[in-house]
Amino acid sequence: MDLSTTYLGLPLQHPVVPSASPLSQGLDRIRRLEDAGASAIVMYSLFEEQIEGESHLLDHYLSYGADSFAESLSYFPEMDSYNVGPDAYLELIRNAKSATALPIIGSLNGATPGGWVEYAKYIQQAGADALELNLYYIATDPWMTGGEVEAMYLDVVRAVTAEVSIPVAVKVGPFFSSFANMAHRLADAGAAGLVLFNRFYQPDFDLERLTVVPNLVLSSQHELRLPLRWVAILHSRVPVDLAISSGVHSHEDVLKGMMAGAKVTMLASELLRHGVTRIGEIVARLQRWMEEYEYSSIAQMQGSMSQQHVAEPAAFERANYMKVLQSWQFDPTGVLMR
Repeated sequence: MDLSTTYLGLPLQHPVVPSASPLSQGLDRIRRLEDAGASAIVMYSLFEEQIEGESHLLDHYLSYGADSFAESLSYFPEMDSYNVGPDAYLELIRNAKSATALPIIGSLNGATPGGWVEYAKYIQQAGADALELNLYYIATDPWMTGGEVEAMYLDVVRAVTAEVSIPVAVKVGPFFSSFANMAHRLADAGAAGLVLFNRFYQPDFDLERLTVVPNLVLSSQHELRLPLRWVAILHSRVPVDLAISSGVHSHEDVLKGMMAGAKVTMLASELLRHGVTRIGEIVARLQRWMEEYEYSSIAQMQGSMSQQHVAEPAAFERANYMKVLQSWQFDPTGVLMR
């Protein structure tokens, strides 16, 4: 039984990878992930604002953003015991490479071109095997066009990939009018992989204090459907490795991701809820399922249910929407039955 896969040119023992989160914030936590059976580790993100040293923005991201990003910095105990600055981040990568045998993928989170992209080179020099570039920008200016936002993203990817020789994966959200085209353009800009998708937590209103407040909500399995669909569409059409990073909670989710065409499936919420030992449990159940259904390898199933290989490719397009609506049934009183 061969559970191995490759991602960004890195040979991995299996396709279950902890995504960027506080789980990698400290050498002890990284060692726990290795002991739990992780095949690689994506480091928590170093933010553009931290590197640029803009104190007011840094404070914003370490307080307000601490509870509103997928990589919640305050989900775990107080951060005072951890130095999250750029120098400490690079030192942690060096220590992780010395103390573990796992591939280490650095993570940079930014949106605008600037001097911060030089840290891609420093992350490489610290020993990272690859880099995940996490892009997130909210265009609140009504005069800023979608094309301008896309151009800014592409400029950042080009700037980062110009600094390093290690492979760079780009983690983005799905909010593009033509995501397939944007995926191609990201590949042309130098991306070796795409991570689908980034999760962005929306603020809530506190009706008592009349304030806007952060709201941390971990992912659910239902969120797998969006990246699953796009991985299946993009498989074999865009020359990059594809990773799923939303809604992965079980061995069945991993199997679906592989069949869609992903190289790896990344998870954080499941580990935050139930502990890092879930990695080994998911891998064991993955192996048992493959034995039961007579799969000899992960490679055998990768892309087997992508849009180019299924009997009904239109299922990934409008035809599926129509079938779902037509499948609804109601009882005589108008209550939905299915």
